[in-house]
Amino acid sequence: MQKLEEQIAHLTRTVDDLSEIVARQEGEIAILTRRVQLLMEREGAREAQGGGGVVVGDERPPHY
Repeated sequence: MQKLEEQIAHLTRTVDDLSEIVARQEGEIAILTRRVQLLMEREGAREAQGGGGVVVGDERPPHY
C-alpha cells in the first residue's frame, strides 16, 4: 500500500511539473505567434510600397 502511495505522489508531482511547462510554452507560443504576425504585416506593407529589396535574376539594385 505504501508503494502505491509513493507512486501516486510521484506521478502527481510529475503531472504538476508537466502542467507548468505546458502553461509556460502556451504563453511563449502566443508571443511568438504575435511576433510572426507583426513581421508578416510589416513585410506585406513593405512589398505593397514596392521596397521589397529582392534582386531577381540579373536585375541590379538601384545603387549600382
